[in-house]
Amino acid sequence: MDKASGQKRAGAHLYPPIDPFDSRVLDVGDGHRVYVEQSGRADGIPVVVLHGGPGGGCSPAMRRYFDPDVYRVVLFDQRGCGRSRPHASVDDNTTWHLVADIELIRQTLGIDRWVVFGGSWGATLSLIYAQAHPDRALALILRGVFLMTQGELDWFYGGGAGKFWPDLWDRFESLIPHDERGDMIAAYHRRLFSGDRAIEVRYGRAWAAWENALASIHSDGATGEAPADYARAFSRLENHYFINKGWLDDAHQILNRMDRITDIPGVIVQGRYDMICPPVSAYRLAQSWPSARLEMVSRAGHALSEPGVSAALVAAMDQLPPSL
Repeated sequence: MDKASGQKRAGAHLYPPIDPFDSRVLDVGDGHRVYVEQSGRADGIPVVVLHGGPGGGCSPAMRRYFDPDVYRVVLFDQRGCGRSRPHASVDDNTTWHLVADIELIRQTLGIDRWVVFGGSWGATLSLIYAQAHPDRALALILRGVFLMTQGELDWFYGGGAGKFWPDLWDRFESLIPHDERGDMIAAYHRRLFSGDRAIEVRYGRAWAAWENALASIHSDGATGEAPADYARAFSRLENHYFINKGWLDDAHQILNRMDRITDIPGVIVQGRYDMICPPVSAYRLAQSWPSARLEMVSRAGHALSEPGVSAALVAAMDQLPPSL
């Protein structure tokens, strides 16, 4: 039966569930405490879900892609966001801290190997984690690929996407003086880390609104006003990671290290009209990864909630090899 139907599959009673879900706060060091939760089948196939942003946090809706009678689902809020503390903190918060946190979570939960599932920044982190620990990844399921390259950052924060949404780009850009607009990431950084909470919230909401407005193919440009704490944390963390180029050794590190995961099976789900993470990155990734399958979803943008993207992710999880 289809996961989306919410119905139990035959034989489900044979396996102990994690009911409704198990949650804890894990001390990962450096003054950070990370929220972790589990759901599904206690002895199921382990899958770790890496949320986007950076700074987006996990949500209960992310459990919907996994049959609870098959998978042991692990979600967590990355450093500084969601229910992790300290909130909005960028101290000791880098890509490599997150990779270490993922390994600590795996070890703490007694998991040997797991499926790695991530979208957008979560796809970036999934690839970097797998390349650092290829012996721990059973498979990668990725959505809305972002490779942390300068070209991708220039597209979204240098006016590329703004050519399709000039009204929204003007709103995003107009908050910055003309002489600073040559580097919008740096300009927003100065304000997101000004030390004045009111300024940080104002620019955090503007930063988040620009991204949220372009997430769905059905967007009419309206975003509403994000809650102050969420907008500030999300925008500070995302900007912090982008201004530091993800702490990668070179501009094309992920593609240059694909030999490390060449034999790990993968599925790449990409919206054809993704305005935030253009499909060219997913295409280049697939060309460098012989064990992966690229599924380009027509009439879909970036959002995880897009019907075609959700259906493709559900199908990908249903079709993983039984040997896992």
